[in-house]
Amino acid sequence: MFDQSLEETLQETENPVQMLRKWGADRFSEVPDVCTNWIEEQRAWRESCSLYDQSHHMANLHIEGPDALKLLSDLGVNSFEGFEIGQAKQLVVCNPDGYLIGDTILFYLEEESYLSVGLAASHQWILFNAETGDYDVSLEFQDRPVALDEDPHYFRYQVQGPNAVDLVEEVSQNPLSDVPFFNFDTISIEGHEVRALRHGMSGERGFELWGPYRYADDVKRALVDAGTEYGLRELGSKSYQSSCAVSGWLPNPLPAIYDSDEMRPFREWLDTYFGIIPVGGSFYSDDVSEYYLTPAAVGYEHIVDLDHEFVGKEAVAAQLEDPQRTKVTLVWNSEDVLDIYASLFEDGETYKYLDLLEPRWAATHYDRVEKDGEMVGLSKWGGYTYNERDMISLCCLDVEYSEPGTEVTVIWGDEHSPSNQQVERHTTHEIRATVAEVPYTEDRR
Repeated sequence: MFDQSLEETLQETENPVQMLRKWGADRFSEVPDVCTNWIEEQRAWRESCSLYDQSHHMANLHIEGPDALKLLSDLGVNSFEGFEIGQAKQLVVCNPDGYLIGDTILFYLEEESYLSVGLAASHQWILFNAETGDYDVSLEFQDRPVALDEDPHYFRYQVQGPNAVDLVEEVSQNPLSDVPFFNFDTISIEGHEVRALRHGMSGERGFELWGPYRYADDVKRALVDAGTEYGLRELGSKSYQSSCAVSGWLPNPLPAIYDSDEMRPFREWLDTYFGIIPVGGSFYSDDVSEYYLTPAAVGYEHIVDLDHEFVGKEAVAAQLEDPQRTKVTLVWNSEDVLDIYASLFEDGETYKYLDLLEPRWAATHYDRVEKDGEMVGLSKWGGYTYNERDMISLCCLDVEYSEPGTEVTVIWGDEHSPSNQQVERHTTHEIRATVAEVPYTEDRR
């Protein structure tokens, strides 16, 4: 099936949802699940300093040429007014019906030159429009290194925590405290040119450092050696992924590409490989569009700029006028969470096993959220946070139930993915949850 277009594969499939639920989560990164101890790893980003190697799990798309900015502006919901060299932004792209295809981080490198970093769906949409539209641009796509089983083009090190800025200043001998959020500067580490993006993934201040992969070992060694004084601890893949729920970023929406006639030319162009995005969780519908998310549902209202034309503008404007769902944090009831583990020590059926730091078994996760037995939202991305001693998840929730303190119920389990070998026999479990703010902790970025 991977030697044909997504449209050809879908024509052979009874239902897109059933196809997407056959698959389990693939390998996330070359980084070990745990580098030292996951509790101390989580404590490090709050108390001292953490380092995570992002080099392996993200794709890159280089976009260059006189029409590069026009292409991005025609697709992105974002404003590009005042976007300057040395700045980055979260690029959000939608289909003509205003549903999310995905988001990436866009770097403005130099005149007529941009780099988009993230997962592949958004990049493929940009590539398709560049090839089929009237744009004077050149593009180069580099897939996720972990998927290709090869070395990355760039190293990416995320250095976060109260001591992060001081550490990066020391290893670079460069004052960086005044670099604004989501701006980047060029620094030198061990004689190598490195770009430093002011960033923050866990609600703490820090930098994302990147450059040619051949310098990766030298740069990491400098950070680790100097980091002893600053309490630096390397993060494993699991503790890193749990930081998303804390910071409020909701990764991996199912791209809204599988069903509309307007998206058919894209599906006919797209390789099936890029369209197989495993879905899991207790929510199930035969209608794939019920898995699609809007910018408002994932909290991107502040990113949308309606003063320019872009794909899906009319639909996005209507959604913002009357949003149905919004992004919240859900705090899971600790007793109900403990019941999951207790079931493993009792006779009878057990509940779906809960991995504290990675509570999902597919690339994109959808759990039903109910109020008084009626579905009111989708719990998407969660994890346990030792610093708050809570199990939390990010949720796209009906607006009328989004007030902090509201009680809802998460349905935990998956009865609809029989072919996914990462799903064991189990019975579903109701978990009480309380609505809270996003981000869950104080934003100190």
